[in-house]
Amino acid sequence: MRVVVDLSRCQGYAQCAFLAPDAFRMHGEEALMYASNPDDSQRQQVLRAAAACPLQAILVDQLEGRDVPVGTSPS
Repeated sequence: MRVVVDLSRCQGYAQCAFLAPDAFRMHGEEALMYASNPDDSQRQQVLRAAAACPLQAILVDQLEGRDVPVGTSPS
């Protein structure tokens, strides 16, 4: 699973940090820090966090166990 946050859209509402604290955390009032490749055990929390983002700034790519480098497409 790969996570990307559009930081230009993120407004620091921290719903993600509340729902998936092992994958997302706030640094100060507005800066979001996140795990770009969270452990699969966090999948449900990360998906809930992405769905709860009021600005839909979190994108989750579920690679289903495939090891696909960023910038390439699976065959």
